Amino acid sequence: MTQASTQAKNRRVVVTGLGLLCGVGNTAPEVWQQLLAGASGMGPIHGFDATGFPVTFAAEVKNFDPLNFVDKKEARKMGRFIHFAFAAVQEAMTQSGLQINDENADRVGVFIGSGIGGFEIIEREHSNLLQGGPRKMSPFFIPATIVNMAAGQISIRYGAKGPISATATACATSANSIGDSVRMILHGDADVMIAGGSEAAVTPMSVGGFAAMRALSTRNHEPAKASRPFDKDRDGFVIGEGAGILILEELEFAKKRGARILAEVVGYGMSADAYHMTGIAPEGQGAQRSMRAALKDAGVEPQGVGYVNAHATSTPAGDANESQAIEGVFGEHALSGKLKISATKSMTGHLLGGAGGLEAGITVLALQHQILPPTINLDNPDPECRLDYVPHKAIPHSFDVALSNSFGFGGINASLLFRRWTE
Repeated sequence: MTQASTQAKNRRVVVTGLGLLCGVGNTAPEVWQQLLAGASGMGPIHGFDATGFPVTFAAEVKNFDPLNFVDKKEARKMGRFIHFAFAAVQEAMTQSGLQINDENADRVGVFIGSGIGGFEIIEREHSNLLQGGPRKMSPFFIPATIVNMAAGQISIRYGAKGPISATATACATSANSIGDSVRMILHGDADVMIAGGSEAAVTPMSVGGFAAMRALSTRNHEPAKASRPFDKDRDGFVIGEGAGILILEELEFAKKRGARILAEVVGYGMSADAYHMTGIAPEGQGAQRSMRAALKDAGVEPQGVGYVNAHATSTPAGDANESQAIEGVFGEHALSGKLKISATKSMTGHLLGGAGGLEAGITVLALQHQILPPTINLDNPDPECRLDYVPHKAIPHSFDVALSNSFGFGGINASLLFRRWTE
């Protein structure tokens, strides 16, 4: 056995802090309560004038002031996705009680990704270039927009000197960031990782681009009912924004400092469809491989899983494909009523690169509270989607292991497996 495999065998990774914000709330407790209430975060777009766009609504973060997290001078040098990351990390760090100091700084890493980065800054500076030439462009244009600057700015703020990276794997970004962080800890390269993703892509070019490829719902007359995963009347996803951050720690490190443990991360799986740039492999073959890899990594049998937080974006092909994939992996267990699935994007919208971090956090909260958030708007179930999706209302559910799925353009699949923490 190699030294690395020995380290992985003897080390375990736990979650000690959560930071969440999205269209339904700006903190993890607020997000959780709104999800249990079945609240929708969708509404008319306020960030720009969407008149004339085929889609005029989104799941925007509301009542957010970056100056609560970053001073005014620094805030001007950052894209909105970085502001969101600061808010989520601050909440997660506060909950974890972690203090980064000279003794541990080089053992604390940061993996925070984004699918798109500072899109609104790119659009603004492009306009400045066209209207006034290059001299009118901000000197902070590049550092405000590039994907790695959320991780970079967080490491600077907190003095985290360990491994740092910024994943950009489309809608699998956050899940990959978290899973890769787990492996950094298991391998012994860090004792703590600040991990997740952030996205702020409710912008004219982003909404216009996704609308042009007919990926978005056009239910402009009733935004709150637009995201309807597994419903036969679904017509596309609702773009959202926000962030999801987890504080991950090596178990003995967390115990030694007296941290409160929220859950354990026990499995991580990745796969590629190798099929199409935006299409999905038949029967969710790539998603099946990802989920099976996470189960194998954890040493958990399919019947040991009680809940799946589905990727389920509310697209016609995607939801049916994921349902087939879940059924393919879990077999009769998926049809027994013991395996529950819910699509919280029905309430939060789709945060793109931030989705997996948000949904990993929601999965941890579900394990903690033994309550499952619902899939709202599931009024007319698609016959091709025949599993238990926790329609309309949150329910109590006794379970010990939960799976969170994230799939992205390019055929990228990532699955995270969490176990309920009991002393």
